[in-house]
Amino acid sequence: MDTSKNPWNEIKLDDYENHMSLDSVHQLQTMNAIMKEQFEAYPVETSMVLGVAGGNGLEHVSKDKYKTVYGVDINEDYLRATEERYPDLQGILKCIPVDLVNEAEKLPEADLLIANLLIEYIGYEAFQKTVSKVQPTYCSCVIQINTDTKQWVSDSPYIHAFDKLDEVHHQMEEDALEKAMKEIGYSLIHRSIETLPNGKALVRMDFQCGEGLYP
Repeated sequence: MDTSKNPWNEIKLDDYENHMSLDSVHQLQTMNAIMKEQFEAYPVETSMVLGVAGGNGLEHVSKDKYKTVYGVDINEDYLRATEERYPDLQGILKCIPVDLVNEAEKLPEADLLIANLLIEYIGYEAFQKTVSKVQPTYCSCVIQINTDTKQWVSDSPYIHAFDKLDEVHHQMEEDALEKAMKEIGYSLIHRSIETLPNGKALVRMDFQCGEGLYP
């Protein structure tokens, strides 16, 4: 399968991060704070970050807690940048280039799966297959919802870098994600929301395998 045509392989990391960190967007900063909570939330030793991009949030990985953290992305340039940025995680951080729509079988297992602003680009079915392969006890997801606008990419000087993402973007709904996760044996155990500029919000939804609720 030729993954080179995926739009994410054409977006420069600088354009992505500069756009996400603008005051009018403020997603990079918000996601960083959320990832700190995600890494600390559950009693796990291994985790996997899907769509790790340039590694935003990996500075919150505790080397006392984690034995292995997998960084997964379709863009190998992103993964190289991540490895260069976090030399202190050598031996813990393992970056894996994977096209989740077509190559989920390449993924190892992990106790915690983090999928932030990722499901939008692969769809519910591919995400179900990914979760089923990784078999995490906990799965923490962040999806974007548009509270008062239909434009899902915030306006910015970098907006045209994202023009082709319409080809792979799926609009997210909380009920649909909860239903998809329930179908593969995961129950919702946490929900929180962070409002953003431009009529958008980030919803964090955490799931646990089985019916037991996390205290």
